[in-house]
Amino acid sequence: MSESLLDVEGLAVSYGRPSGRVLSDVSLSVRPGEIVGVVGETGSGKTTLVRAVVGLVPAEAGRVTFDGTEVTALRGRRLRAFRRAGGIQLVFQDPLRSLDPDLTVAAIVAEGLTVAGGLTRSEQAERVDEALTRVGLDPALASRRPGQISGGQRQRVALARAIAVRPKLLLCDEPVSALDASSRNRVLVLLDRLRRELGVAIVMISHDLTSLAGAVDRVAVLFGGRLVEQGPVGEVFGDPAHPYTALLVASAPSIGERPLGRPAASLRPAPDREPWPHGDGCRYAPMCPFATAECAVEPRRESRAGGRAVACHHADTWPDLVGRTRGALT
Repeated sequence: MSESLLDVEGLAVSYGRPSGRVLSDVSLSVRPGEIVGVVGETGSGKTTLVRAVVGLVPAEAGRVTFDGTEVTALRGRRLRAFRRAGGIQLVFQDPLRSLDPDLTVAAIVAEGLTVAGGLTRSEQAERVDEALTRVGLDPALASRRPGQISGGQRQRVALARAIAVRPKLLLCDEPVSALDASSRNRVLVLLDRLRRELGVAIVMISHDLTSLAGAVDRVAVLFGGRLVEQGPVGEVFGDPAHPYTALLVASAPSIGERPLGRPAASLRPAPDREPWPHGDGCRYAPMCPFATAECAVEPRRESRAGGRAVACHHADTWPDLVGRTRGALT
């Protein structure tokens, strides 16, 4: 097994909020050439995690290490130099907002190359054409502006800009959520091809389990800023060990003719359930139909065979209460 390219260890981020941390004790690793999905509902901390990885938000605790460099220890000039080097590139959710509407496609794709420096104008132009071709776009589009191309093409331009600097890691924040089904599938196929051809690792943030199921190798599930489950995507989605993961899976559309899980109703708390006074305990406890007094204490992450981990006091008992059928996703 290859050593990790990215290691996130015990990461906590609060933004100075009195209401508590946005992220708490999040640990995650990404190996070279691997695609890792991070899933969770709005407000779970997915985007904050991405921003912390590149040092855009400060860590209150824990550390982020990329390719041997401890990003959370960098400040000022050293942090700016790390970003200019381009080893990590961000791909944002809405390319219409993240691409400068006044620049041509060529200028947009060349932005990172210009910042990094070291290339002549002709070398830069060659790299732009190469990146556009790599993402399946005709270099003839280089003279157009974002408003003159389709949504799917704009997302490919965003990917071309990212790979032009030849990064080792792409952080894709909801990269297909603004696209129609056809464009979404093409971009997901493209991401897989890029990791195979370029060896680039990818972290894909999404709330869409259906997109992640066929696109990632491993998946991490966030709830309330805490990582509740992670492991190989087929095992996590096919046999969830945390009630929240099971609810997400059961609420998702089917893949092909196989449903992703049991009916969501069996995993939701009864309407007359009293709020759980969880304090510093499990953040999911107020919603969990299987919570007990033990859940007033935050569960520790339990490592399991096959690279899986789960943070739930009742991971081994709650599935029997809903009569869940176990079996891996195929």
